[in-house]
Amino acid sequence: MRKIIAIGESVLDTIFVDNKPVRSFVGGRIACAAASLGQIGLPTQFVSETTTDAVGDIIINYLHQHHVGTTSVDRYPDGATPFAAIFQQADGTRQIINYGSYAKTRFDVIWPRIDEDDIVLFGSLYAIDLPQRERLFELIRHAAERKAILVYLPGFQHGISYRLTKVMPHLLENLDLSDIVIAHQQDVQAIFPGENRDQAYRNHFEFYCRNYIHIDNNLTTTHCATGTDVNAPATDNLLGWQAGLTAGLIAALFKHEITRETLTQIDAQMWRQILSEAVDAANNAAGNEDNCVNPTH
Repeated sequence: MRKIIAIGESVLDTIFVDNKPVRSFVGGRIACAAASLGQIGLPTQFVSETTTDAVGDIIINYLHQHHVGTTSVDRYPDGATPFAAIFQQADGTRQIINYGSYAKTRFDVIWPRIDEDDIVLFGSLYAIDLPQRERLFELIRHAAERKAILVYLPGFQHGISYRLTKVMPHLLENLDLSDIVIAHQQDVQAIFPGENRDQAYRNHFEFYCRNYIHIDNNLTTTHCATGTDVNAPATDNLLGWQAGLTAGLIAALFKHEITRETLTQIDAQMWRQILSEAVDAANNAAGNEDNCVNPTH
């Protein structure tokens, strides 16, 4: 049976208004996408690391409540699970401060079994930042050799800046292995400053991965190779929306029995169907406090 392996950060986000905490939730597009996929009944494993502390317990419990396997989550005893303090400003902007400390040996996870046509979701911080990047790249390279479908979410962790010249080789290696890439306009601007959707696709993504899916600031989602796009209403919950879109797209690949081989044969009509189902899931997840698709959706 096909399964999903999601590789990403374990982090707890807390929103502060007037310097008072008002809401805490498990953050990260990949963790929330994994929770949606487990919630709707698809076999999903999460690959990550977290301390054996109270914050780590909250994250693990969240995954278990959404029926996500955690046998490949490394729970190290020394350190502190990442915590993001998000200060909401009066003008609508956010100041983000990241906390947390890691074990000396990073990303010491038990590799999950990966079979042909499984779907491996990865991206963000783990995919570009040393030292966990080295072990992650071994795992996704193994997944490619096993003929899994690799879905990549490029971008940077909020509140953390990187020198592009330092991480660009890692980004390009990730693109080279990927079968589908999903990126928001904000991510594209951070990676390729000054380039719009079409320029970024022609100059970078098309060479590595033709199945590039772009989300613009108005939440229009486009499969660039076919020019297929689907619109969505505005939302204040971009994390939940993007996580829901990712989960919805992966669920659509399962529903329509799309394999790594048939992925290259999808026409514009089928991409419209896939994107429509993905956007529908995104809209659903954005309206829920846990940033997940309803199990009955």
